[in-house]
Parts: sequence; C-alpha cells; structure tokens
Amino acid sequence: MDYAAYFAANRESQLNELKEWVSIPSISAQSEHKQDVNRAAEWLAEALARAGLEHVAIHPTAGHPIVYADHLHAPGKPTVLVYGHYDVQPVDPLHLWQTPPFEPDIRDGKLYARGATDDKGQLFIHIKAIEAILRQEGALPVNIKVCIEGEEEISSANLYPFLQANKELLAADAVLISDTELLAPGQPAICTGLRGLCSMDIAVRTAKTDLHSGSYGGGVPNALHALVTLLDSLHEPDGRIAVAGFYEDVPELSAEMKAELAKKGVDEEGIRERLELDALFGEAGYTYAERVGARPTLEINGMYGGFQGEGTKTVIPCEAHAKITCRLVGRQNPQDILDKIERHLRLHTPPGAKVSLVQREKGNPFTIEPSVPVLQKAADAYEHVYGVRPVFTKDGGSIPIVEAFARELTAPVVLMGFGLPTENLHAPNEHFHLENFDKGLLTIVTFLRRLA
Repeated sequence: MDYAAYFAANRESQLNELKEWVSIPSISAQSEHKQDVNRAAEWLAEALARAGLEHVAIHPTAGHPIVYADHLHAPGKPTVLVYGHYDVQPVDPLHLWQTPPFEPDIRDGKLYARGATDDKGQLFIHIKAIEAILRQEGALPVNIKVCIEGEEEISSANLYPFLQANKELLAADAVLISDTELLAPGQPAICTGLRGLCSMDIAVRTAKTDLHSGSYGGGVPNALHALVTLLDSLHEPDGRIAVAGFYEDVPELSAEMKAELAKKGVDEEGIRERLELDALFGEAGYTYAERVGARPTLEINGMYGGFQGEGTKTVIPCEAHAKITCRLVGRQNPQDILDKIERHLRLHTPPGAKVSLVQREKGNPFTIEPSVPVLQKAADAYEHVYGVRPVFTKDGGSIPIVEAFARELTAPVVLMGFGLPTENLHAPNEHFHLENFDKGLLTIVTFLRRLA
C-alpha cells in the first residue's frame, strides 16, 4: 500500500479538519469554557466515527467528559489503547500571540494555534492513521481502543476513577501515547521515564500580629527569617536534598541509561548562555541531562510575606508562606515523600515559629526498559520513516496518568511523540511542524502494521 501517496492526496482536507478542531477553545481550567470543552469532545466523537471506529461514546464525569471508541476485529492480534487529551492550556498573555490562538494559521510549514502540538495535533495523527488503514485495507492489523480525556491540563482528576471502574473496557496489550517530543528536528525519541510530582504549601507564623521593628526588633522571632532558615535546611550546599530518606527509592543510573542520556548531546554551555546565567547548578555528580531527566528534585516555587510595597516599612512580619514541588523518579511514592518533607520541616522549625502545611498534588513516576519488545517495534517504525534510530530518553516532566495506565492495565506504555521542544506548548504562539505531522502519520501506520 502506498500510504505516502494516500496522505499526500488527503493532506489538505485533513489539515482543514485539524483546523476546525483547534479552533474550539477547549480550555479545561476555565469554567467559562465548559461548553467549548464539551463541543471539542463532540467534535472528536464525530471524527472517530468518520474514521471508522465503533462504539463511540462520550462518558460524562464529575468534570469534563471522556471519549471512548474501538475497532476490535483482529482476533489473535494485540490490542492497542490510544490515549490523548483534547483540552488545552489557557492562552494568556494574549497580546504576545502573533495570530489569535483559536484562529489557526499555517505559515512557514507550521500550524499555529493553541493545542496544535499539545495535544490535538499529535492525537489527530492517530485518528487519521487509523482512518487511512481502514480505507486502504478495509481492516486494521491490530485491535484498537481509544480513550481521550478533557482534563489532562488540570491533572486528570476524573480519568483515574474512570480507569479503575472500566479496566475490562480499557484492557489492552499496550498503551500508545503521542504527547511527548522528538529530540530534535529529524531525530526521534522514545520516552522511557517521566518524573512523578508532589507539592506542598508551607505557612510560618510567629507573633499574633506584625510588630514595630524599633520596639520589638532583636527580641522576637521574625516569620520571614524563620521561613528562610527552614527552606535552606532542605538542601545541602552541593544541591543534594537533605530530607532524611528522600533518596531511598531512587535507583542509580545504569551505564546503558547514562549512555542513552548522553546521546541527547546537551550543550550545557549553550543552555547557560541562552538563559543568561553565570553558572548552571544541580545535584553534584550528575550531568545536566541526568539531573533534569532522571534525578529527583525539590524546588521552591514561591515565597511571600511581609511588606512588599514601595519604600520602606520597619516591620517584623508575623507570617510567611512558600510553595514547594518535587519531581520524583524510580519507585518514589509522592505520599511518602510529602510525609518525609513534613517530618523534616517540623524537626527544623526555628524557635518561636509555628509551621502549618497543606499537601497538594501527588503523581507517581513512570519508567520502562527500552528493551521491552513493543518499544523496539516503535523504534523500528521511527527508523523506517525518519531514517534514523530513535534515542531512548528520560523526560523531566510529569504525566501522572501514564503510570496509572501501566499499573492498572499491566500493559507497557509507548510514548511516541512528534512535537518539538521549540513549539511553545503552554506558551504564546504554540505551533506544530507539519513535516512531523506528515511523518507521524506514516510512523503510526508503520508501527501498527508491524505490531501485527
């Protein structure tokens, strides 16, 4: 079958469809767009039906709906569950967009729109690849299930309960996701690890009110000083996290994984210069690629308290606040890590201060070995289309539902992305290189056929 000719002949109509979809402002985080989110789900359901998938259903949740469909007519062949999300990030700051975020525009071989690469454009590749096989061959080489949510950008709160309640419906031999990136133009990558996530709010209280620094200075505790002392206790001078037991479930990097991460060819000096830094910084003994992809972190994301207006106010603040997040790897459990941090903070609270803590997000890390056969099949498909073997990477970001799929369905997760790191996902002027849209279609068709 000449799939290159098929996709070339249908390219304009397919891109027009994608433009329709990305023109829907399905911003899951903003309640005023709830109807738009529903409309995006309905559009998706119709597109899946047009592609030839069956049992198309929009499942309501306590939040935004989940869209399911399948095509199960390949007895004895593997079943692949395709996951993605149709919700998008907010668009602020709007004035930085060159063209309106929901008026898709193609220029310089790129589609500009919110959701173009994250994740509507990448997800659309799967829909059109499945459609192409059905139209060209009349049957799929494997069984396909599709599960698409509308809350990935707000932590997938309702997908996990849906997954637990519908394990039989979603059961599969592999989960296929395109919500990651190529390493660089022309160089595909398969992600074999995503860091988990946990977060916490910290509040420090001292006196019952702010106090005059002339009347009380030198005699009472200062909440801001206490907070700085407390936060400083979380790290050693060399960047290592000082919380007792923090590294207990962190595996040492194998020589093979170190070699794969080295293939990323990270230009540390280039990063330093681009960010206008005097120096990079991180856990001693690890390269930049290892630190940001395969090692855990504890970051202070915000600190506030005391007087912040113009001029000077001679005050001793009675309260101070901070927000922290951790990226987790290996077998680190987010609840366990939050509990360990809480114990550390209470043990290191300075005299005269009281600490209150609120635990927030929790997401498990994900890891898979590159040697898993389905990942090697994916690598074969990339190599067939791109002409180069993909690099197996560890990515620093978090997609908590990935680990849940792997655990609940006991199935390997294949992260085959077609975006690029430079495509401004979550930022103004998000775009998708259409070269990778074209190659992505051929890669997914090749992968599904080789799985059979």
